Amino acid sequence: MSTSIDYFDYIRISIASPERILKWSYGEVTKPETINYRTLKPERDGLFCERIFGPSKDWECYCGKYKRVRHKGIICERCGVEVTDSKVRRHRMGHIKLAAPVSHIWFLKGIPSYLGLLLDMTLKELEQVIYFNDYVVLDAGDSEFKKLQLLHEEDYEAYMTEHEDSTLKVGIGAEAIKELLSELDIKDLAAKIRDELAAGVNSVQKKSKLIKKLRLLDSLISSETDPTWMIMDVLPVTPPDLRPMVQLDGGRFATSDLNDLYRRVINRNNRLARLLEMGAPEIIVRNEKRMLQEAVDALIDNGRRGRTVVGPNNRALKSLSNIIEGKQGRFRQNLLGKRVDYSGRSVIVVGPTLKLNQCGLPKEMAIELFKPFVVNKLIERGYVQNIKSAKKMIERSDSRVWDILEEIIDGHPVLLNRAPTLHRLGIQAFEPKLVEGRAIQLHPLVCTAFNADFDGDQMAVHVPLSIEAQTEARMLMLATNNILAPATGKPIISPSQDMVLGMYYLTIIKDEEAPVKGYFYSFEDAISALEAGVIDLHDKIVLRDEEGERIETTVGRILFNETVRNAVLG
Repeated sequence: MSTSIDYFDYIRISIASPERILKWSYGEVTKPETINYRTLKPERDGLFCERIFGPSKDWECYCGKYKRVRHKGIICERCGVEVTDSKVRRHRMGHIKLAAPVSHIWFLKGIPSYLGLLLDMTLKELEQVIYFNDYVVLDAGDSEFKKLQLLHEEDYEAYMTEHEDSTLKVGIGAEAIKELLSELDIKDLAAKIRDELAAGVNSVQKKSKLIKKLRLLDSLISSETDPTWMIMDVLPVTPPDLRPMVQLDGGRFATSDLNDLYRRVINRNNRLARLLEMGAPEIIVRNEKRMLQEAVDALIDNGRRGRTVVGPNNRALKSLSNIIEGKQGRFRQNLLGKRVDYSGRSVIVVGPTLKLNQCGLPKEMAIELFKPFVVNKLIERGYVQNIKSAKKMIERSDSRVWDILEEIIDGHPVLLNRAPTLHRLGIQAFEPKLVEGRAIQLHPLVCTAFNADFDGDQMAVHVPLSIEAQTEARMLMLATNNILAPATGKPIISPSQDMVLGMYYLTIIKDEEAPVKGYFYSFEDAISALEAGVIDLHDKIVLRDEEGERIETTVGRILFNETVRNAVLG
């Protein structure tokens, strides 16, 4: 079976048009019910409707007329459910046709308020209109009022009583905001702002506001977004398997908070539709529209404005924004925070004997990370016949396994990462060396780049699998190739903490005024005297160098110089 692969260059998040929402949808959700408590089956046209979202059981329609995979793709003529895999309930969406337009709270209450930027209105003014407190002038007509001016209900009624044949046009609620947005010519508006900025603006505050507005207009133009889409006529309903309802042991049900929030929206929407149908008084209709606006606000971002909607146990309900945002949200927890194969994690300890490009990898971790490579080699060498036997051999910790592991990791770099990875050097490549214990050993000089210390920090290990990945790790990410900080160009690998203290301790003279403690012919004599306890590490001594010159020094300084010389000369 051939599978087609769709390649893409980027993902863009943009505002969905009403047409796009309807295109996503498989049907309209008109009832607030979820499941029937007697049959435990989803209610028709409800939040879990099988006709809209797909069957609850694989290859079985709601009424049971069609069962099994042989009926794949058939839509049951009795219940209207398509015979397909139940997994479709994880991605099929529905929609709610709103009886009145509703403002999207992100664009109203964001910082800055996009609706406010576009219409040159303050957040307070917008809220007064959207939540049915004040009228906004849509067309001043022959009146003395200005467009976008706010009017209290009493002022408007008093004016209309005096001027019955006035051409003044006012609006209230999200409908009025939508009408104002529909009148905007964003391309023309952007051109005017550019001309105004080119002519020069005296006020710094006004200039800043114009630049913000221009940036928003350019974004709307480039993404081909209509500003009226910020006011919603159609509300998308998320797939039911992403807001599940689970039966508990006692026969009770645990449900996602989203179902309660959607139920509130549907109830209020249906009630508003009935009131409009009946021709109810304006004051009742207006109140119901405000309640619908508040229900949609709570669904999108609970607690952003007004009273937080709480559940039966007085806990705030989790809205769509709460599900997306934060550390436990969909992006950081589920998409960026996915667990990956060929990775491990452990505490780091100092490895003073390591080279700069090496790290100590615990045997227990290494065998797990490189297990597929080891299994392959064991079969290749004829030690075992199949994978099962190879795994048993690894579990027994056969000596041949460790020999093969040593061979595999030789020249196979691993990546070490320490969270939070705030710059490029937060993840680097190292040559692994097998060590006993369960802690990863790290060279002390690379600590600055990782901002690591040895007080319980943990690091993650990743194994690059392909030859390309290994080459890239070796060429670009090896610790020895990252000596300079990318931000400043200054060395990031420099002695710190214990190393500085150790070098200071080794080279210090205890008492500058003290007499010379001993005279020695060679360096070896001085070391012997130190080991015999005749002199101390910090005592003044005199010895001859290779040219026969007398030098006043300490045993500590000799040790330091010898170590540096051996390291440089190799």
